[in-house]
Amino acid sequence: MEKETICNIIREGQDYIPEIQLFARQSEYEAKGSYVFVGVRQCGKSYMLYQRIQQLLQEGHDIKEIVYVNFDDERLQLLKSEDLDIILQAYASMHEGKPLLFFDEIQNIEGWEHFARRLANQKFQVFITGSNAKMLSRDIATTLGGRYWIRNVYPFSFKEFLGAKDIALDPQWEHSAKLRAGVERAFDEYFHFGGFPEVREVAAKRIWLNELYNKIFFSDLVVRNKIRNEAALRMTAKRLAESVKQPTAYNRISNLVKSTGINCQANTVMEYVGFMRDACMVFSLNNYASKFSERETIKKHYFVDNGLLNIFLTDGETSLLENLCAIHLFQRHGEDLYYYNKNIEVDFYLPESHTAIQACYSMTDLQTSEREINALVKLNAFEPLQHALIITRDEETVIQKDNGLTIEVKPIWKWLLE
Repeated sequence: MEKETICNIIREGQDYIPEIQLFARQSEYEAKGSYVFVGVRQCGKSYMLYQRIQQLLQEGHDIKEIVYVNFDDERLQLLKSEDLDIILQAYASMHEGKPLLFFDEIQNIEGWEHFARRLANQKFQVFITGSNAKMLSRDIATTLGGRYWIRNVYPFSFKEFLGAKDIALDPQWEHSAKLRAGVERAFDEYFHFGGFPEVREVAAKRIWLNELYNKIFFSDLVVRNKIRNEAALRMTAKRLAESVKQPTAYNRISNLVKSTGINCQANTVMEYVGFMRDACMVFSLNNYASKFSERETIKKHYFVDNGLLNIFLTDGETSLLENLCAIHLFQRHGEDLYYYNKNIEVDFYLPESHTAIQACYSMTDLQTSEREINALVKLNAFEPLQHALIITRDEETVIQKDNGLTIEVKPIWKWLLE
């Protein structure tokens, strides 16, 4: 590998990255911290590198300090891990001082982690992204030994989605009929096709999402995990999507897969779901009321983006509503988010803030309305709630119960923007 080739790559990054037009996503960093960005494929990890570079330039850093290398570059195909130090040598031949290092798709280099560890030990500031097919957050935590902060990157939230579509909201936006109508139209797109940054720009959104899913399926699941029974894995994903609203035991999914004529045992299903979590395709919630042993076998599973979920569904409005609630809550609360199921079924429970949330597409049916309300009232009787909500597609009201419990009913598009 010639040093001049690396110098050219560094110069090219310094020329074009400051000019990239980005929708700025909210992000905060430790002043001297090094970071690894992880998330589902196509969620915008590379753009987080570009954004961080532009932030540092705005803070007063010189573009000459920036070294951006995309290891998907065909000029680097022959680069080996023992050659990675040539990047530092190339920079030293161009500029004095210690560079800020940005490495995109570094997992293409076998043994990259040794170089990354050495850079951290030498107090370089480094920002890394990589494909989930070869680099997952649990791998990073083991390999890099606490030297890097792990930053989870998700598809756009609804607020970010509006911003990317140049829909600006002021505090009084709800009182503007035109703006409110625009928000509701945008939400319909977001609700069905999700928040992947690129999906906004294509007309054939379902085709794009199917292609993305196939990339995740083959590269991040089949190839990475050396799966032989692709049919069983594909059917597991489908049955998981169809069961998104209910607590699901692995043996139930196994039986559903077997009903199609495909042999798949419960322990294999458990393994497959673990692979999907590793690829950031799905996430799982535990039952707050269950015993520890039961938490590992019965969970609720949600997809990281409504667009991915929707490709599996027909007439799946209620599933999409609950899945979107789960996405919003999980991104903010992570492992502190549960569901509650012990004689009472409550969709989401946050014990630290004493908050319970039901997802209900419509409250117009009296029986459905009573079921959702009574579940919150019963939970409040022995787990006193400070906040009780029912998230709907469009309905909004406040319900005051005799026991003093106030239940807020909110449309999801408004709740997501709070």
